[in-house]
Amino acid sequence: MDTAGAGTSSNLSHKVVSIAAGESHTLALTGDGNVYAWGRGTFGRLGTGLEKDELFPVRIDFDSANYRSAKGKRLKFVEIAVGAYHSLALTDDGSIWSWGYNTYRFLELGSDYLDDESEANSRTPLKVSSIKAGGMMSLAIDNLGALWMWGNCPPQSDSGIDEFSLVSSATPLPVWSFHGHTVVKVACGNEHIVALVSAGETYKGSDLVCYSWGNNKHGQLGLGDTNSRFQPQVVEKFNQSSSWAVYAVACGAFHTALLAVDDRASDTLRSVCWTFGLGDNGQLGLGTTKSAMLPEQVKGLPQNVFLNSVDCGLFHTSVVSMAGDVWSWGMEKGLGLCPDASFTGTDAGDALSPLVISRHGPHGSKIPGPVQVACGAAHTVLVADEGYKLWSWGRGRSGVLGNGKTIDSYAPTTVLWPPPSDNFKEEKYDLKDGVKKSQSKDPGRITVMEERLSAAMEEMKLLNSKLSLMEKYASILHGSIFGKPFDERDIPISLQNSGTFDMAKEWDNMLESLDRGKLVRLEIFYRNMVAGVKDKLLKRRIQEIVKECLDSSTSENC
Repeated sequence: MDTAGAGTSSNLSHKVVSIAAGESHTLALTGDGNVYAWGRGTFGRLGTGLEKDELFPVRIDFDSANYRSAKGKRLKFVEIAVGAYHSLALTDDGSIWSWGYNTYRFLELGSDYLDDESEANSRTPLKVSSIKAGGMMSLAIDNLGALWMWGNCPPQSDSGIDEFSLVSSATPLPVWSFHGHTVVKVACGNEHIVALVSAGETYKGSDLVCYSWGNNKHGQLGLGDTNSRFQPQVVEKFNQSSSWAVYAVACGAFHTALLAVDDRASDTLRSVCWTFGLGDNGQLGLGTTKSAMLPEQVKGLPQNVFLNSVDCGLFHTSVVSMAGDVWSWGMEKGLGLCPDASFTGTDAGDALSPLVISRHGPHGSKIPGPVQVACGAAHTVLVADEGYKLWSWGRGRSGVLGNGKTIDSYAPTTVLWPPPSDNFKEEKYDLKDGVKKSQSKDPGRITVMEERLSAAMEEMKLLNSKLSLMEKYASILHGSIFGKPFDERDIPISLQNSGTFDMAKEWDNMLESLDRGKLVRLEIFYRNMVAGVKDKLLKRRIQEIVKECLDSSTSENC
C-alpha cells in the first residue's frame, strides 16, 4: 500500500473523510470541515452559485458573513449527503444546509416541530446528528434518535388511496413509528426507505432491527412480496431474534444492499452482503437477472473478508473490504454505465456477480488502501490511501469523474485531488485554539503564483478538451474495428516506451497476438471497408460516365 500521502501529511484540508455521489455530481468532505463538489452544475447542485459544470473538485465557499453558525463562527461541516439533483451538508452545531433542485435554504430542526411537552420532557436541545438523501427526498436523524424526512417521501398513511404515490413536504416531518426506539442508520432509494433501529429504547451496539417501507413494486423492501407499505415493517431476516447483525445499509433506485455479520460464528467474523429488489441488470449480485423479494446473499464474494463500505447506484452496487479490495456488480460490467455508453463485442454485458475493480481493469494492480465507496447514477468514486487519494470510474460526462475529462472511464482513473490551487498556500495551525491560518512571507509572490496557476488551469482545461475529443475519436474507431472501447493497454509497448512507432512491425505483432475470433472480426471489418470503397468508386465512376454523356449530348445539340 502506498502511504506516502498519508504518512507525511498532517494537513486535514487534503484528507477526504467522506464522499457522496448523485445523478451526475459528487461531494467530498475534508477533515477540516470543508465541502468540495464537481460534476454537473444544473439546478445549482454543486453549491458554487452557478449552474456550470466543474471538471475538477472545487471548494464550496462558506467563508462570507452570510454563512455563519448560530454563534457567529465559521461553518464546519461533519457530514454530507447527495440526492439525485440536490445536496445536503451537516455542521458540527447540528444545522443542515441544502442546495440544488428546489431552493437553497437553511434547515434547522427545532421546537416548531415538537409540542412543548415533548421538548420539556426530553430536556435535551434538539439537533441533527446524521443526514441522508436519495432520489428527491432527504432524511435526518436527530440526537434523540428520531427520524425526519422531507421532499418527495412515502406517505405515512394510506388515507384511502388505491395506489402508492409519493407526497411532497417542504419542511421536515417526523416518522412517528419509531417512537421509543433509536434510529441509528437510514438509506433511501427513489421511493423507498430502509432504517436500522434499536430493538430497545437505546442502541447498545448490536441490537439493530431492519425496517423498510415505501414503494415495493420490485420487492425492494425485502418483505417477500411486491405490496407497498405506508408504515415501517420489519425485514424478518434481520429481526430482533436474528443471528445476523446488520451494520450498514444502502439503497439504489429500486434495490437494497445490507452488510451484516453472523453472531453465531465464534471463530471468525463472517461478513456478508445481502441484496433484494430489482435485479434486471445484475445489481443484486446473485448470478441472475431475476428480482428478489427476500434478502439473499451476494454470490462470489470471499468468505474470509470483512466488508466495511457498501453503496448502490441506479443499476449497480459496490463494496469495499478492510483488506483493501473493491468489488462491483450490475449494469455494464458493474461500472453502472447506462446503455448509451455500453461495451460491444465479447466484453459486452452486465456483471451478474461481483467483479474485482483494479486500476487497469480485471488484470491490473490494486488501488492503494480503499476505505469508502460511493455510487452515483452511472459512476463510482472511491476514497483511498487513508483519505488522501480519490479514484473514479464510469460515465464521465459533465466532469463527474473529477479528472478533467468528460469521457467515460472503464477502469479507475485518479481524481485531481487535492485541487492544484490548494498547494500554493502556506498553511499553519494555531496550536492554542486549533484554528488554521493561511499566511505567506510574500503576499505579492503568492498572488503572482495564483495568477499563473489560473492561466495554467485554463490552458489545461483547453488541452483536456482537445484530449477528450481525440480519445473519443480513438475509442469510436477502435471499437468499430475490435468491438470494445479503447484502453491504455491497447497502446503498443514500443510507442509507450520510446515514442516511436513501426506500423508494419506492430501490425504483424498484433496479428500474431489476436485469437481466431478477433481475427475473424478484423477480416469482416476489412471486407466491409473494402466493399464500401469499391462501391463508392463504382458509383463515382458511373457519375463520371453519366456526366460525360450529358456533356457530349449538350455539345452535339449545340
